[in-house]
Amino acid sequence: MGKTYERIEGRLRTFIEEQKIFFTATAPLTGDGTVNLSPKGVSGSFAVLDEMTIGYLDFAGSNAETIAHVRENGRITLMWCAFDGPPNIVRIHGQGEAVFRDDPRWAELLQHFPAVNPEPHGLRAIILVTAELIRDTCGYAVPLMDYREDRTLHAQRFGREDDASLSAYFQKKEHVGTSIDGLPGLPLPLPPSAHQDVPQGT
Repeated sequence: MGKTYERIEGRLRTFIEEQKIFFTATAPLTGDGTVNLSPKGVSGSFAVLDEMTIGYLDFAGSNAETIAHVRENGRITLMWCAFDGPPNIVRIHGQGEAVFRDDPRWAELLQHFPAVNPEPHGLRAIILVTAELIRDTCGYAVPLMDYREDRTLHAQRFGREDDASLSAYFQKKEHVGTSIDGLPGLPLPLPPSAHQDVPQGT
């Protein structure tokens, strides 16, 4: 039987931090809009900021549906599945916010992702999620699968880009500045990244 949690802590926090992949789901307010579901799996790109807040890094890709949806209405659900060990599924339903590269909080927020610092390849936003409902379910039907390693293709593709070339790449893409349903997506031209030093532990 599923359980509802008040905070992201203890074994629940350990479980979601140990998973190699999670999924995000968002949708626009319009009833006939496009529901979006995305996998996220770059090691070190997810962090629990406090007992009610999580964040993850949003990288270069073909679309910007998640960004567009949270900019419009904030609704977002994240899901983790146990592909090994005891069966489990955890969902966090909450309010999301897209923090862009020119935001005053940018450099400080990046400190929560030390495994991919200094600033990683193709990073375009940090998605913050404030939890409103935290629950788990049995996960009995989730298959057992083994993790091998992260793919290196994304880092190889975007590691050679600078701010200007990355912005040009996004501007050529059909659904980055604007979502499939015509909502504002990633601000373009891409804001320059904040490289100011932030003391550790602040």
